Amino acid sequence: MEMLMMGIRAFIVGGLFCVIGQILILKTKLTSSRILVGYVTAGVILGALGLYKPLIDFAGAGATVPLTGFGYLLAKGAMEAAKTDGILGAFTGGVIAGAGGISAAVFFGYLAALIFKPRMKE
Repeated sequence: MEMLMMGIRAFIVGGLFCVIGQILILKTKLTSSRILVGYVTAGVILGALGLYKPLIDFAGAGATVPLTGFGYLLAKGAMEAAKTDGILGAFTGGVIAGAGGISAAVFFGYLAALIFKPRMKE
């Protein structure tokens, strides 16, 4: 029953992120690229303020998978590395923390390109 509730909470929170993004697309003149950057930035700010961790505890993958989760990961990695490595860690920690996810995205994107034969839109 706990797994079902976690799945429902993840679906609702992840869905709310999508709804907010869709409203921003429809009601503002923001481009999708700017909205995506805004989500990453919001994740960094909320992570730095300590407000994103409770959302992750509540929603699990519904909070870690969207771009705000990537921003949180960058902020968390930078803060932890800054504690151990000083100012240099503040610059390298985010990239090190996100390296696994970035590598997986590149690998699976390449794999999908090999399988599905991408082509230009006409």
